Amino acid sequence: MRRSLLFIPSNTPAMLQNADVFAADAVIFDLEDAVLLSEKDAALNLLNQFLSLFPLGSVEKVVRINGLDSSLGFVDLTTIVTDKIDTIMLPKATKEMTLLLVEVLRKIEKKTKMTKKIGIIPIIEKASSVLEVADIAKIERVNGLLLGGEDLATDLEVQRTENGLEILFSRQIVILAAKANQIDAIDTPYTNTTNQSGFESDSEFAKSLGMNAKACIHPIQIETVNKIFSPKVSEIEYALKVIAAYEAAILEKRGAFSVDGKMVDKPVIERAQKVIEKAKLWNLL
Repeated sequence: MRRSLLFIPSNTPAMLQNADVFAADAVIFDLEDAVLLSEKDAALNLLNQFLSLFPLGSVEKVVRINGLDSSLGFVDLTTIVTDKIDTIMLPKATKEMTLLLVEVLRKIEKKTKMTKKIGIIPIIEKASSVLEVADIAKIERVNGLLLGGEDLATDLEVQRTENGLEILFSRQIVILAAKANQIDAIDTPYTNTTNQSGFESDSEFAKSLGMNAKACIHPIQIETVNKIFSPKVSEIEYALKVIAAYEAAILEKRGAFSVDGKMVDKPVIERAQKVIEKAKLWNLL
């Protein structure tokens, strides 16, 4: 489970050195959009050396490679796929390209005798990808879907707006595909780092739709994202009540029970269990 994922350009030594101090659940080392074509090789080598020297502890290590529609993506994979990373982020993902990535990862892991099975986060940033996202979400190794709002808006030939109405349908489709397959629904980054109130509103809205995480493009966004996408104190307290009542009902062999005057059924119990699981994971209890 993730709440915040921070993009870090792989050609900036200063940011790489601070990758594990920003309190993000995952760090996305970017080899694609954040790196000029002339700096691709240097960025890849720098990232590879950095990961060899700094394991970064428990933070999830994600690498956004270049697309597999060019040789750059395959060079990235042959260099960077080791036990030092956890996940590959695939830009402009399609069903075909995601299946290809699964096969390439399998071959590399077998050839190099890796002990880890690398996960995949496809970026849904093409209109065609939105239409096939339900199939993408089912693919082996895919453990999250990231909506790429900026590139998607370009593909749709619309302007990105503060209220995000132009990507609302796509947001909902990505959420449905993720939830149906019990993987993370990761919201698109909010690119205006000077508009804190707009960022908070966008994050709250994304959560209200069903997103459970959000990508960040600046460290100052992480605290807000972690707070918004974590269970609230009131949610944790209610979940604890539900689980306590549920356990008491089992001991007393009662099939039905209520909490705060409301009958509790299976979906409510499952939701409470998930809230407590998240609270424990993020040390909120």
